[in-house]
Amino acid sequence: MAIANQQQRSSERKLFSLCPFWLSSSTMNNSSSSSSTQNLNHNSDRHTEAVTAKRSKTVSSVARSLLPPRRRLRLDPTNKLYFPYKPGSQVRSAIRLKNTSKSHVAFKFQTTAPKSCFMRPPGGILAPGESIIATVFKFVERPENDDLQVDLKDLKSKVKFKIMSLKVNAGEEYLPELFDEQRDQVTVERILRVVFLDVERPNPALEKLKHQLAEAEAALEARKKPPPDTGPRVVGEGLVIDEWKERREKYLARQLVEG
Repeated sequence: MAIANQQQRSSERKLFSLCPFWLSSSTMNNSSSSSSTQNLNHNSDRHTEAVTAKRSKTVSSVARSLLPPRRRLRLDPTNKLYFPYKPGSQVRSAIRLKNTSKSHVAFKFQTTAPKSCFMRPPGGILAPGESIIATVFKFVERPENDDLQVDLKDLKSKVKFKIMSLKVNAGEEYLPELFDEQRDQVTVERILRVVFLDVERPNPALEKLKHQLAEAEAALEARKKPPPDTGPRVVGEGLVIDEWKERREKYLARQLVEG
């Protein structure tokens, strides 16, 4: 009987000696489960933040698309290009562009009829407050029946012109590729439609067009002139006159006369 009790107590001691292992294993499992739960929660939070940021970006882009574009240029005329109606001839129109922003702005013309229309200049960069008059050339087709009198009020052209703008850095060189590289920053200023004017009936729009064309031609001629020469003056066959030397010689000559 005593031997049986000793065997039972020995078995219980072995059992209790194994308990710390079970407890440690259970603790480790709980710790691992807790760590996994924290990782899952962290990943879930990161996913939620990414989704929220994406939604916010989408909402902001939609909001920007709904807002009216911020104009960088002021146009004159505002949304039309006036052409004198001369069937079978190439005619001209003019439009003034002024940079009303506080930064340098690149502008670019586009047309739906590049084979029959072109612009001068087709693009460029304007400093803050700077303006330019662009000339637009267009070929006017003859009507199918020359005998019929054309009512210019009903005469509509399918040709459209578009003016785009882009904010650039001061001193940056104009390149048409800028508008493709920074497409998200480009603003469509206006889409201009064509209006024909009767050259035989004077009207304010025709007179204004003539004035703008004359101003554009004068500005073009001024740009063609060479810049003024600010170097030393040249007289005769390449003789360079040193102004200081010239004044000294005059002074010595005057001293000799007085002496």
